[in-house]
Amino acid sequence: MSINKAVLEIRNRQRVKPSPPDRPSAAWTGAELLDGRKIDTLTIIFRTSGCCWGKAGGCTMCGYVYDSAQAPPSDEDLFRQLENAMAKASRFDEFVVKIFTSGSFLDTREVSPEVRHRILSSLEEDRRVLKVLVETRPEFVNRKTMEDCRNSLRDKAFEIAIGLETSSDLIRKDSVNKGFTFDDFKRAATVVRESNATVKTYLMLKPLFLSERQALEDIVRSIRDAVPYSDTFSINLCNVQKGTLVEKLWQKGQYRPPWLWSIVEILRRTRKEFPDMIITSDPVGAGSKRGPHNCRKCSRDVADAIRQFSLSQDVSCLETLDCECKDLWECVLELDDHVFGSPITD
Repeated sequence: MSINKAVLEIRNRQRVKPSPPDRPSAAWTGAELLDGRKIDTLTIIFRTSGCCWGKAGGCTMCGYVYDSAQAPPSDEDLFRQLENAMAKASRFDEFVVKIFTSGSFLDTREVSPEVRHRILSSLEEDRRVLKVLVETRPEFVNRKTMEDCRNSLRDKAFEIAIGLETSSDLIRKDSVNKGFTFDDFKRAATVVRESNATVKTYLMLKPLFLSERQALEDIVRSIRDAVPYSDTFSINLCNVQKGTLVEKLWQKGQYRPPWLWSIVEILRRTRKEFPDMIITSDPVGAGSKRGPHNCRKCSRDVADAIRQFSLSQDVSCLETLDCECKDLWECVLELDDHVFGSPITD
């Protein structure tokens, strides 16, 4: 059985609860670095008809496909989703808007060109909005689409986020089942930059079938490979989402989410190697069995330090971290390749 068929079979068994079409899947506020200073953010996940790749099977770790609408929302529904989400930023004097769809904002099957223009033009007219980020798969990036976006979003900073996950085509195909190549990413990133926009590259720490050390080294190598095409990096730590192949193997004891010590080591090494590059990570679900974790004693503190580093780029946030379980993590790095498929500890 192919990995895509296995993922699709799991998808087809899941039930999706109906949701109001004029409400986004989620919206929340946060903070990130912009031009060297901390700035408020509003993240919006639009409830669209869903990711085209996810409908065909999709990524092994992604449960966001279940956030899509059961029936395609109307153009007016999508704009109402924006209005409902923007209410959460009413107290902000200035902020960044980050747009996701659990698919691709530039896919016209999810967001029509007319609605895309309306959404971006509305954000252009809002003086509080300093920057707009949208996420997309690389196949939907072309010069015509970027020109259309730039005509709508004339004076704001504009960033395209792409989930590259890894620079390794083998890992992206056989561990993530992403459905595109590193060359596809490079082509899209080049078009984005030629369109007076920036590129945010998402990487995934420890997809399926990698040992802890292999996963750690893959991220370091991926950053080196993707630096010429990226303006910022965000490293996502794989967590166990419902209705995914990752969950199925995790339930059988054949997968463990990454150690938080691994991302600490990655941030230390890459910050030293690329001191001018913004590299961030938000360890979602840190400390839980389904999320990245160390031991119960230190997971929360280590996760907080990772978030603090992401907002400051000050590696000293990570230098004083220590715990007895760090010795165990170092043993995992040495032994995991030899006992692969049977997690040493949880």
